[in-house]
Amino acid sequence: MCGIVGATAQRDIREVLIEGLRRLEYRGYDSAGFAVVDAEHQLRLVRAQGKVEALVQAAQSAGHDGRCGIAHTRWATHGAPAEHNAHPHVSGDVAVVHNGIIENHAALKQELVAAGYAFLSDTDTEVVAHLLHRELAGADDLLGALQAAVAQLTGAFALAVCSARAPDRLVIARKGSPLAIGVGIGEHFCASDALALLPVTNRFVYLEEGDIAELSPQGYRVLHDGQDVVRPVHQSTQSAAAVEKGEYRHFMLKEIHEQPTAIAHTLEGRIGDGRVLDAILGPDTGRILDSVQRVHIVACGTSAHAGQVAAYWFEQIARVPCRVELASEFRYREPLIEPGTLFITISQSGETADTLEALRHARDFELAGALAICNAPESSLVRESDLVLMTHAGPERSVASTKAFTTQLTALALVMLLMARRRGMDAATEADLVAQLEATPRAVEEVLENDEAIRQLAERLVDKHHALFLGRNTLFPVALEGALKLKEISYIHAEAYAAGELKHGPLALVDEEMPVIAVAPDTGLLEKLRSNLQEVRARGGRLIVFADAAGGFERDAYTEMMAMPVAGSLNHPLIYTIPLQLLAYHVAVLKGTDVDQPRNLAKSVTVE
Repeated sequence: MCGIVGATAQRDIREVLIEGLRRLEYRGYDSAGFAVVDAEHQLRLVRAQGKVEALVQAAQSAGHDGRCGIAHTRWATHGAPAEHNAHPHVSGDVAVVHNGIIENHAALKQELVAAGYAFLSDTDTEVVAHLLHRELAGADDLLGALQAAVAQLTGAFALAVCSARAPDRLVIARKGSPLAIGVGIGEHFCASDALALLPVTNRFVYLEEGDIAELSPQGYRVLHDGQDVVRPVHQSTQSAAAVEKGEYRHFMLKEIHEQPTAIAHTLEGRIGDGRVLDAILGPDTGRILDSVQRVHIVACGTSAHAGQVAAYWFEQIARVPCRVELASEFRYREPLIEPGTLFITISQSGETADTLEALRHARDFELAGALAICNAPESSLVRESDLVLMTHAGPERSVASTKAFTTQLTALALVMLLMARRRGMDAATEADLVAQLEATPRAVEEVLENDEAIRQLAERLVDKHHALFLGRNTLFPVALEGALKLKEISYIHAEAYAAGELKHGPLALVDEEMPVIAVAPDTGLLEKLRSNLQEVRARGGRLIVFADAAGGFERDAYTEMMAMPVAGSLNHPLIYTIPLQLLAYHVAVLKGTDVDQPRNLAKSVTVE
């Protein structure tokens, strides 16, 4: 959930570390720090609570330079946000940064205290620093010390270590949290996200589970189970500019406006002549999909909402039974999965801890196959799945996910159509649904052209403390996603309901201070939804309705309405989520919150 950057080079690497941390700010964090080995082979530590810029100010005062070092942005798990809890943590002449959770840290701490080590933080990470110091025991074998320390750890971690005893060496380890090596000429790097290193290299080696590596300016080596192994070098096609805001005020706004292109990229090369191409999931697509009897989708947060939309599609269009679960619940409820199940996991990062563990648990059952829908091609989720469909959304740096959601929906629609064809869907019906997907980028552009009108609607919410979102059928999960966005970035309490449930309790909350936002396309349930909204009006509630012209809604004293493009049964959810994203964004801007890095949240949840 945090950010790691490391470098060893024949030049001062402080700016590399700082710029890397800036590029990881999207993950969310509460403090930052770095440690470098200086020209006199002394370990120098600088840490600060708050933003990376506070660290920059502290570094300028300290004035330390170095050619080897590690840096970190921390998101609190053990210990409150404070400078003494910030990473790196140091024991003697050894410094360590850590993503993840050391589950046996309490027992290790007792052992280390008994051995005479003093703890200065409230974190689980400090035990790793002391373990490393103890394992060095007067020697200079930093790699061996890390191997010995890792053998004593239980939990999930990515570790990066430097020491004054090995002034040009970095050692790193991966178990459950992502870590990559950046390959340079006369310099090498590491990071928890390759995006952090794009200004200095576009060549990366992604560590696999259980790997340990040693880096120096001249080269690197990777070990697994104590043996040297070769991991492939991947050349990134992303540019450093891809993770800049450009003309936009916030990354979230940029990413909202990137959705027409992102959706088009998800479709590109996967449809033709009115049909979905059969091998888009990989060479085993036909063999696996032909054996599927049911679908089980597991995801977290926004990705879970995408899965809930897809469940309607799988059952209503493809006629395949489908179940959707939160990964965090699936892991611990002793689930039963029947043979012939296609197990679909959805994750933007491919490193979401609960989703990864759900996939590993599902392997205990006789699956038809495991399919990952993901935006990170070298991620653990992709590597551990039988079938893969990349979303090609591009970098998403705002913590509040936008284009990940719509590209995941697009990918799920493609999978559903492959299943529907196997269940007897005729070519004409498939061509009509494919045409809807092809029309989606332009329809999204039409909605984005109404940005100012949505900003004006946001003014009606900015002083509210609560809001209700309503939708029916595939638009109910869209309402859930709209409520989540408003909560995440504006801190307004929001809930979403299937509109038919309004009379079963939530209607008691409705008054003139409780705005109700409805997504109301003409899906065949419009008259029922209209009745639900009349119940709101009758109780003095104020409505904001997003509907197409066929809906027949009009503005009045109780209702604000924004006209939407005419859409089809398949692409309604993709199009109607856009105004809800913009609404949440403009409310947050008007309230003055930190849009891209909302409080208490992190982008990639790689711990439980």
